Amino acid sequence: MAALETLYDPAWAESWDAVGLVCGDPDQPVRRVLFAVDPTWAVVREAREWEADLVVTHHPLYLKGTTSVAASTPKGRVIHTLIRSGIALYTAHTNADNANPGVSDALARAVGLDGELTPLAPSPYGESLGIGRVGDLASPVTLARFAERAAAGLPATAAGLRVAGDPDREIRRVAVSGGAGDSLLGAARASGADVFLTADLRHHPASEFVEAGGPALVDAAHWATEWPWLGDAAALLTSRLAQRGINVETHVSSRVTDAWTTTAQRGMK
Repeated sequence: MAALETLYDPAWAESWDAVGLVCGDPDQPVRRVLFAVDPTWAVVREAREWEADLVVTHHPLYLKGTTSVAASTPKGRVIHTLIRSGIALYTAHTNADNANPGVSDALARAVGLDGELTPLAPSPYGESLGIGRVGDLASPVTLARFAERAAAGLPATAAGLRVAGDPDREIRRVAVSGGAGDSLLGAARASGADVFLTADLRHHPASEFVEAGGPALVDAAHWATEWPWLGDAAALLTSRLAQRGINVETHVSSRVTDAWTTTAQRGMK
């Protein structure tokens, strides 16, 4: 936990967030750590099969709090199973979003940004901290080509990517934000980005944004925009512990826990 919190300080989390140790004994030995986006039942099964001692997830199990962890509910079942199996659960959410490097740094690299990155919405906790990232491609590409690269760099999901804008528009400056990005549309416009890649964009804000001449939009699955961070977090934790002479085994779950599992379209006549 101490090593994780040097990377993702809980103080960097938003006031409404729930981060840190969810269940587990702080004195418990840890040899195997599983990283996943969501603390779902499928991830718990994977942790048990792999014999993990600790699961680190991006999304909290109880974001809005609870008055019961009874096993009669899905979340309660997760808690009971983890405790009975001797598996701890730790969450790094908006503190990992604000961190540098954090969730959006990994997303930016996954979609082709390999130069200097700056926060899209800077945080008061530090000059390099904040939500989202902005950077430049090594050479400009069309929006259609950028979307193809992004699709290739992100894990596949049922819905794929949705794109708003002229497919032939030139893209050089890119803004990204892992997770829901509606609240950052104004910041993306102010950054001078040619395209903003994020998740969970709603119809009216996206439509009005594009109509007003804002950057092009690429809307990916929420899970897919945050999954690239898992590998970075695992590598950083392993390195940080190795500096203290501690060796742990890490594994990144590739289980797709995106809420949407398939799509259907009306057949063409």
